[in-house]
Amino acid sequence: MSRKKKMRKKPIVIPEIEEIERELKRERYKKRYRSTLRSTVWSLVIVAAVAILVATLWMPVLQIYGTSMSPTIVDGDILVSVKRSEFSPGDIIAFYYNNKILVKRVIAGPGDWVNIDEEGNVSVNGEPLEEPYLEEKALGECDITLPYQVPESRIFVMGDHRSVSVDSRSTSIGCVAEEQIVGKLMMRLWPLGRIGTPQ
Repeated sequence: MSRKKKMRKKPIVIPEIEEIERELKRERYKKRYRSTLRSTVWSLVIVAAVAILVATLWMPVLQIYGTSMSPTIVDGDILVSVKRSEFSPGDIIAFYYNNKILVKRVIAGPGDWVNIDEEGNVSVNGEPLEEPYLEEKALGECDITLPYQVPESRIFVMGDHRSVSVDSRSTSIGCVAEEQIVGKLMMRLWPLGRIGTPQ
């Protein structure tokens, strides 16, 4: 048998136009899908990176432990703080202390004179402080000499639960330096029923 007979050529099948169009559509769809998937993944990576940077550097999210700020802020609350350089009396701030973050209320700024009587009434520069956020007043743990002048570049802070809070009234914590401050607490995120600005 000759070699030519063994090697019979297979007939060339030319696809119809509809098949070619279907295959082209399939390829275009695959290419578009891969491109969309790639851009979506990159977008998610960028958004996640920006969110982490914002949460770490500009708007740290904090979970509260303890009762020193009750009833305003209670154990388990989750709040967002915002980096600031200026604070007013009544603002609630978070600050670093011994590798922990504490949350207290600003009472007075640099150079102000703070006085607290035996019943826990606070005055700043001789003016009684209005404190509608308190449930009870107390002198609490206080071993500073009153009246007390806040040092330069420091902030005098106190917790709202005056009888248990350890704060600027105690020399163990003292006044807060500007470089210790994480930020001002702006928004409660949790629990859902108490979402809003902590007062």
